[in-house]
Amino acid sequence: MVILDTNVLLVSISSKSESHPIFASLMQGQYLLAVTTDILLEYEEKIEQHMGKQVAENALKALLRSPYVIKIPIYYFWQLISKDPDDNKFVDCTIAANADYLVTDDKDFNVLHLTDFPQIPLLSKADFLKLLEQLLHE
Repeated sequence: MVILDTNVLLVSISSKSESHPIFASLMQGQYLLAVTTDILLEYEEKIEQHMGKQVAENALKALLRSPYVIKIPIYYFWQLISKDPDDNKFVDCTIAANADYLVTDDKDFNVLHLTDFPQIPLLSKADFLKLLEQLLHE
């Protein structure tokens, strides 16, 4: 199970993007994506800002209809990122879902490397793309 930071999802939607395999692999069921209501709202907001209302609506519909997107309830807020507290929704989802990876290129998440507990498995977009490529060849 994986959590995608908004910056990763946003650049993976367009079929013209070099990051598109992230979105395409999700839609093909090569991994599970964990989300919360707050994450979905942020996805919708940022996609609409950058790609327009129609693309945002279509992307959200695809995510909500996908059997590979799992909605996770959050019962505890860890507050591990103080520099940008809005990023905590991704951390909380990672913990609640017991996710394999939180995929992000946002440097604000680097503080998590200094956190002993809970352990948050961070992966860059480039490393996640490499991992997906390896999975395709197995």
